[in-house]
This record gives sequence, structure tokens and C-alpha cells, in this order.
Amino acid sequence: MTVRVAHGPLAEWARACLGAVGVPGDDARTVADCLVQTSLWGVDSHGVLRLTHYLTRLTNGSIVADAKPVITTTGPVTARMDGGDGLGIVHAVRAMAVAIEMAREAGIGIVGVGNSSHCGAMGLYTREAARQGLIGIAMTHASSVVVPHGGRHKYFGTNPISFAFAREGGEPVCLDMATSQVAWNKVLNARIEGDTLDPGLAVDGNGEPTTDPDLARACIALGGPTYGYKGYGLAFAIELLCGPLNGMTFGPRVTGMYDEMEKPRRIGHFLMALDPKRFAGGPMLEATVAEMVRDLKTRGEILFPGEPELDHEKERRSAGIPIEPVAYADMAAWSAKLGLQPPPRLRNQADTSA
Repeated sequence: MTVRVAHGPLAEWARACLGAVGVPGDDARTVADCLVQTSLWGVDSHGVLRLTHYLTRLTNGSIVADAKPVITTTGPVTARMDGGDGLGIVHAVRAMAVAIEMAREAGIGIVGVGNSSHCGAMGLYTREAARQGLIGIAMTHASSVVVPHGGRHKYFGTNPISFAFAREGGEPVCLDMATSQVAWNKVLNARIEGDTLDPGLAVDGNGEPTTDPDLARACIALGGPTYGYKGYGLAFAIELLCGPLNGMTFGPRVTGMYDEMEKPRRIGHFLMALDPKRFAGGPMLEATVAEMVRDLKTRGEILFPGEPELDHEKERRSAGIPIEPVAYADMAAWSAKLGLQPPPRLRNQADTSA
């Protein structure tokens, strides 16, 4: 039966786990809070379920627990960060903070990150820029798990991209999407949860379509078998901006997220903040975004980008974050290994997960 855990105690547990493997207090809080926030949004593929993976890499040394990222300013609106093989979420949070500071001063800020690791959901960082009245743009490349359009074997990663815009009177409008049909972590979650994949999402080792997550070896590019050239083209561009532009490698040469667990990932991210007030429509942009949302609502049951996450957050703040039994058992095993108590289950809660 699905376990539900309140978000507060879950974040405390995650911080304690990270601290137990040597992550400094502020960094542990940053990572834990970002992972739990992502789970609150219902983006379980990038939420707290990924913590035990981080713990494995931290204990293996392929993520450096106390890495000290180095930021070098390269111009009025540009900077680069060497993450020192530390935690990608820490890198992306700090990089966006620098981009925001530059955007306030010069109208735009761009930070490229190298020598990093998995940085979670890109919407974490773009929303932060939007909440400060800026436009946030963020992307990352990833290990090879997606078949390029016209091919049969994996090459690029899911290579997600996010945009966020401030909205007057509400939370930002935020697009956060993979350039594959689904994120690879959703395939992994389906394995854990015993679910079947929808058709058109994945292929097996021979490049043939499959709905069995245990047979899946790669995702299909966004657009599917016919129009996948769109997702493939986006992935290609994001790969260049995040990998080679930041001095990192590309495609199958990127260390696998779930393979080579003792080898650093050394991947790159690209984060940008833009001040809309530097443009003609900028002073009214937040009001215009709100107007667009209202207008769309008059035309049907249309959700704006980021609205499903807000709906999930409202429900999960009340009912707790659902965790499948296998995943909870993994959390409990890590807790025992680290001498901690597992995250406490909510009592007398009906399972409302779908």
C-alpha cells in the first residue's frame, strides 16, 4: 500500500541523510528542500525518490559531498562555474542566483556550469527567477537514454528545458519539459511501482517499441515515431549549450546516471535570467501573463504551464507525499545504514494516489 509522508518531516529526514554522508548543513538543506518541493509538485521522477541515488554516489565518492564550486565572472553578463563534482542542485541554485544578480544590474545574466551532477527539476531554478520579477531559462544535458529520430539506439539524454514568467496575483507560469516523450526516471519509477508504460514512450535493446519498463532501454524523442525530429533537434541544441559550451563532453560519452556509480558525472547546465523591464512590454508583462491565463480559461478546461504542479502541491501539502512501498523500503534501508529513523508515515490517511 502506498505510504504517505508529510513534506516537513520528509525534508528533515532528507537533510539528516545528506548530513550523515558529509554534506555541509546549508547544502544539505538546499538539496533536501528542492527534492521535496519537486515531489510536492507531483514531479516524482525528479523528487525525493532520487535522494537514495545521490546517497549512493556520495558514499562512492563520485559526488563530492563538500565540494566548493568556483564561479568565475567572464563578462558583464556572463560567468562560468566549476562545480568540482559536487551536488548539481547546489550548483544550479547558486548559478541562478548569480544570473539573477547580473540580470538586475545589466538586464541579463547567463551562467554555464561544468563538472556537475544531476541537478533535479529545471523548474526549481526558473521559478526562482520569475518570483523575483525576471524571466528564468534553464536547461541541462544528461546521460544517453534517448533514441535520436531516425535511429534505433540511444544517443542524447532527456535534455530538459524550462522557462518561467512572473504572473500578477499568482505563482509563475512555468514550462518544464524533457525533450523526450517522458523523463527516463519515469521509466525507473514504473519499474519500482510495477506499472506498464504507455505506448510510444520507450524502446527495448533492439530499438523496438515496448510498454514493459523492465525491457525498456531508451526513451523516444518528443514527438514520437513520426515527429520525433522536433525533440531530437531540441536535444541537440541543448547538448551543445550545456556540454561542449561548458567544456564538458556529449552524448554517449557522458557518464551514465545509473551506471559507473564510482565515476563522476561531469555534466553541464545552462542558466539564464532576463529582466523584462528592459523591453517595451516588460513593465506590463506580469499583468499580461495573468490576462493570457484568464483568457485561456474562458475557452475550455485549459491549464497553464505549471498549473498541474500547483494542483498537486495543494493536495500533497494536505494529504502528504505518496511513496510506493518499494521506494519506502529503500529509504528505510538507507536510514538503517546511516543510523537514522526512516521518514515517519502519516497515520489514518486514506490512499488518494491515482
